[in-house]
Amino acid sequence: MRSFKTKILVVIVTASLLKIVSCTPESCLEETDTYLIAPLYQSSQEKNVAPASLTLYGLNMEDDKIYDKTISIKSALIPLNSSAESCVFVIGINSATDTLIFWYTTFPHLISKECGYTFYHALDSLTNTGNAIDTVIIRNRYITTSDEENIRIYY
Repeated sequence: MRSFKTKILVVIVTASLLKIVSCTPESCLEETDTYLIAPLYQSSQEKNVAPASLTLYGLNMEDDKIYDKTISIKSALIPLNSSAESCVFVIGINSATDTLIFWYTTFPHLISKECGYTFYHALDSLTNTGNAIDTVIIRNRYITTSDEENIRIYY
């Protein structure tokens, strides 16, 4: 009878230890933020060249700037609103200001059990004003967590 109780106790202790170890949350090591990646190209040289300064913010959000007269930025990371179908940004390149309008579709994407979900976007179209920007070319319509350029901005 004593050995039966000992075996039961060993099984209970082992099961408890396995439960404690298996329930330890793992950390998320993957990228979870999605950004539209927009390298800046100087039209005259056709090279990826950082402008003298870059300012970027959402329309009517001047107090919450993504970039504020930042120097040495060769690629802008532009966050899109996952609860909207379009976003409007004001972009200042050197001393001229333009407006970029993006239309897109958003869909959820499971990254992993530890990281959960994020939102990916499919860029439908875009328009821009032509003060500092000469041309905007869509290179990759799918905006994900990978480090791939989505558009090229020629100024």
